Amino acid sequence: MRKITYKEALREAMIEEMDRDDKVFIMGEDIGVYGGSFKVTLGLLEKYGPNRIIDTPISENAIVGSAIGAALHGMRPIAEISFIDFITLAMDQIVNEAAKITAFSPDLYEIPLVVRTQCGTGRGIGGQHEQCLEAWFVHTPGLKVVMPSTPYDAKGLLKTSIRDNEPIIFIENKKLYSIEGEVPEEEYLIPLGKGDIKREGKDLTIISTSYMVHESMKAAEILEEDGISIEIIDPRTLVPLDYDIILNSVKKTGKVLIIHEAVQRGGIGGEISAIISENAFNYLTSPIYRLAAPNIVIPANYHLDEYCVPRVKDIIGKVREILKK
Repeated sequence: MRKITYKEALREAMIEEMDRDDKVFIMGEDIGVYGGSFKVTLGLLEKYGPNRIIDTPISENAIVGSAIGAALHGMRPIAEISFIDFITLAMDQIVNEAAKITAFSPDLYEIPLVVRTQCGTGRGIGGQHEQCLEAWFVHTPGLKVVMPSTPYDAKGLLKTSIRDNEPIIFIENKKLYSIEGEVPEEEYLIPLGKGDIKREGKDLTIISTSYMVHESMKAAEILEEDGISIEIIDPRTLVPLDYDIILNSVKKTGKVLIIHEAVQRGGIGGEISAIISENAFNYLTSPIYRLAAPNIVIPANYHLDEYCVPRVKDIIGKVREILKK
């Protein structure tokens, strides 16, 4: 099977959906001539023109607000917010409008809106450009939250999201854009709420999201050399969340480590931990552990980035610590 990058997979998904449905369009800052902050939309302006690839003013609330209005009128907007940190400027539109309109007016309105944005460290550009804020949106009823970790997942989940009739926060990670993976040329969709077993194992379950899936896979390969068998679960979507794939793995291994790049306090790891405690407590042979970023503001220093989020060596150390207990 051919291999393409994560960003190419995203671009293909948007092209296929724009070719399939002329109601799909993209809007955001510098997405046209410049191709977006991470070049995901590069070349689309030439292909579709300025009526469907819309460069907007630097105003996140205007981007999302306009996209909501377009969705209410039957269009299928993809609104790009270049950094998830800047999505805070559109929180009223997302939390109080997009997430609520359908509930307030059932059977009257749909909001087929995808807000594409990205998170994550790795560039040393500091606490206003490298946060992971997915838990904010998981906490908001009325929103779906998607976090693909591979090119295959990115394409299949984005195509599904564009066809969905509810607002979706589609979160990418800046470290993933250049990662290559197998992606079929024929069309496929991945359903929301269906997790994936990235690696099968029997000694301990790692539940990780986004770029942390890749760090977990590297750690599992090293641990395998010592005879330690790790199962890695990627939820892929946080809302809806695949309870079954998580609980079935926990019941098999009895030990759990939850890993995410966001700060630990209030992170999605706490929610997953509670789900496991409430539904599979009797299967646990040790406490549930979390590995996440410390509760600090990310420094604007490239060399300090690696100390702010879990890395392979941290995962290996934590797994060994858990298995000794």
